Amino acid sequence: MKALVISGGGSKGAFAGGVAQYLMEIKKKEYDLFLGTSTGSLLIPQLALNNVGKLYDIYTNVNQLSIFSLNPFVVKRREGREFVTINYFTTLLQFLKRKRTFGESGALRRTIRKNFSVEEFMEIKRSHKKVVVTVSNLSKNRVEYKELSEFSYDEFCDWIWISCNYIPFMSLVKRDGFEYGDGGLGCVVPIREAIRRGATEIDAIILESENLNENKVLGKNPFSLMLSIYGFVLDQIEYHDVSEGVLAAKHNNVKLNLYYTPTKLTENSLVFNKKLMHQWWLQGFSYAEEKFKTV
Repeated sequence: MKALVISGGGSKGAFAGGVAQYLMEIKKKEYDLFLGTSTGSLLIPQLALNNVGKLYDIYTNVNQLSIFSLNPFVVKRREGREFVTINYFTTLLQFLKRKRTFGESGALRRTIRKNFSVEEFMEIKRSHKKVVVTVSNLSKNRVEYKELSEFSYDEFCDWIWISCNYIPFMSLVKRDGFEYGDGGLGCVVPIREAIRRGATEIDAIILESENLNENKVLGKNPFSLMLSIYGFVLDQIEYHDVSEGVLAAKHNNVKLNLYYTPTKLTENSLVFNKKLMHQWWLQGFSYAEEKFKTV
């Protein structure tokens, strides 16, 4: 069984789309299992339907208004780099409302339903393909995997949304008495889960560079510093996921192909810039093409 695994990475998901396009359209790869975390969860339903063109349109037209119903960020550019600072008005409003997050992502929930129809959901359900998203059960302190075939359309759309909710900057969601957040808080690259589900060959797209050579820019205020620390923690989780995945693949005789970003794409993957995401999609396609040339 062949599997496509896509890590978390916010706006960097556009790069994964380019890689997936090359693998599916040029190399003619077909997958039985699609497994994603966070932005990977947004990508995999359309990839399971082979709707690469529609996915490109989605990822190159999305912006902050498509994601945040209450945006906790103010983005500034200085010396060619993007810096994120706190939106004090939004944060104060959340405190006054006694909310536990800095922002809300109800707009993303609406975007998911707008771009993933009931008919598309049923088409996947009728097929042999498995589509699985990763979520973090914060009440139980564990990672959970939600497979499309086990849920209704409304339920699965919500699991996709929950998988993308980067706490505490996006919505904290309660389901069945438990509180849930972004799957990347527990598992950024679910390679081991793909193996557990029977994959014998895996293409894993990892939305971070394999070797980070440049110094990370730390935040200049407590809010942006928090973002930097979260990024560091997720990088460590990702490294752990890949290391365990490689070992599990060797132990189970699974062919594992890893696709990293060749460079660090952005300082903050929660900033959705249409122009940059268009460039990243093309870069992902070119990267996969070059990788196969060297092989």
